[in-house]
Amino acid sequence: MEQRRLGNSGIVVSTIGLGTMTFGIQADKQESYRIMDDAIEGGIDFFDTAEIYPVPPTKKLAGITETWIGDWMKDKSINRESLIIASKIAGPAHGWFNPPVRSGNAAIDGFSIRRALEGSLRRLKTDYIDLYQIHWPDHSMRALDALETLNDLVREGKIRTYGLSNDTCYGLMKWLSEADAAGLRRADTIQNNFSVNNRRFEDELSTACIAEGVSCLPYSPLAGGVLTGKYNNGAKPKSARFTEYLNGPHRQQQMAARFINDSSITNTKAIIAIAQREGIDPVTFAIAWSKQHDFVASTLIGVSSLAQLPANLAAADITISDSIIQEINTLTKSNLYPMG
Repeated sequence: MEQRRLGNSGIVVSTIGLGTMTFGIQADKQESYRIMDDAIEGGIDFFDTAEIYPVPPTKKLAGITETWIGDWMKDKSINRESLIIASKIAGPAHGWFNPPVRSGNAAIDGFSIRRALEGSLRRLKTDYIDLYQIHWPDHSMRALDALETLNDLVREGKIRTYGLSNDTCYGLMKWLSEADAAGLRRADTIQNNFSVNNRRFEDELSTACIAEGVSCLPYSPLAGGVLTGKYNNGAKPKSARFTEYLNGPHRQQQMAARFINDSSITNTKAIIAIAQREGIDPVTFAIAWSKQHDFVASTLIGVSSLAQLPANLAAADITISDSIIQEINTLTKSNLYPMG
């Protein structure tokens, strides 16, 4: 599988990475092991996790995903240096939910970063994490409080580099400018939602990433599963994430409405039609589209069963032609952000 660099760091990763937020709820431990086994066999060397995984986060299960990855590495005698492991510290979620860590007092100051990292290292059964990410921004706090600690952790060899997640163009540039002003290490990545159903990243963030040498790590390239077509025509598949969200708390219902609406379903049907015309599985097509952007280092896939993995891995060998890319651009030109 092709390799790309994370920002300006010394780390290179496979162009498809394995997201693991399903491990612990949608995938049991045995199935999670099988998924990781086949991901490695398929050329993936980049795993992404977080201290609060699996999703949706709960106090009871938070951290179990990291624990299973650590168990798998130990049980399978995996050479730690053969893998690039990314994890995340939970920041304040600003009203969506209260992250179930540190007794509900999630923060991204230096103290919390060290506490969170210690927990992740313990669960992963490793002495370092390659990429450590800030899961949610907190624009009102002093970034320097976190930057100094992250810089120290790199010097101590506990992390190799760091990145952001779910942040804005303002947030990215704030972190970069404060790091520059203090002579500290810069962020190398930003992990945000990006798919052919949600192209908001291409507005200002992609320009900033290219200019500043920061790599995007898109998550949800299937738009939360919407691009598979399983929600088309009002379908509500049993046990599917947004089927559950539609019956969940108000905030989950709002999220489901962002992903599943008339605009996104119309776009999905058109994209699936193009993929089928070209003889490409719609899942493969959506992931291949994501990884072809010049600001993307690795597109993070997520599966709940081993049977879903082959179509994801197949994207590594697919290059969508310029003419089809232009067709997609024309299709979405008047509706770049159907998910709002």
